[in-house]
Amino acid sequence: MKRIFLVEDDPDIARNLSRLLGAEGYAVTRAAGQGEAMARLEGGGFDLALVDISLPDGNGFTVCTAIKQAMDIPVLFLTASGEEASVVTGLTMGADDYIVKPFRPRELVARIQAALRKYGRAGGVLRVGALQVDTAGGTVTRDGQEVFLSALEYRLLLVFANNPRTVLTRERLLGELWDAAGEFVNDNTLTVYIKRLREKIEPDPAAPRYILTVRGLGYRLGDGHAE
Repeated sequence: MKRIFLVEDDPDIARNLSRLLGAEGYAVTRAAGQGEAMARLEGGGFDLALVDISLPDGNGFTVCTAIKQAMDIPVLFLTASGEEASVVTGLTMGADDYIVKPFRPRELVARIQAALRKYGRAGGVLRVGALQVDTAGGTVTRDGQEVFLSALEYRLLLVFANNPRTVLTRERLLGELWDAAGEFVNDNTLTVYIKRLREKIEPDPAAPRYILTVRGLGYRLGDGHAE
């Protein structure tokens, strides 16, 4: 069962969200303010966070920063403010989505599912040739042997596995990886991570089968796509 960390001070909204998400099969842990959220973060184990920006003892921006530093999970802001400045601030601080109240329940669930898929937390096994990516356990194996990847290397592999028929530009990859593991990713470091990932997953890194270069465009997944 996926665990959602809900930071919301309004008891009615929190109760309705907990019922909605519970009916969808999610376990919800709620914090009513910034201080309580910080305390509950110590336990960890969450798969996604829904964070209200306006909190009685602080703000959701601070909570988002703390979450991103503590764990690699998506953060979705819930707020009554749709002002551009707030949207830009939230996304700049690492939020993965921004949902303005009142929102449609089905849309919220769809956005949660999309965010979980992006982070490889929706569950299931992705196969790329001899590679198996267990998105529930966060592990990668090749021919039955575990391949140990860093958080950014794992995220990079997930981007390819989740986009099997797409040529991914360097700009797209940078956007997917930005601040993924609490560090800034630029064009040079992307080249380094592509090289490191190939060294770990390719039978012959000098002649890659899984991550193929498309000259002048970017990269794409090879070897028959992911299943």
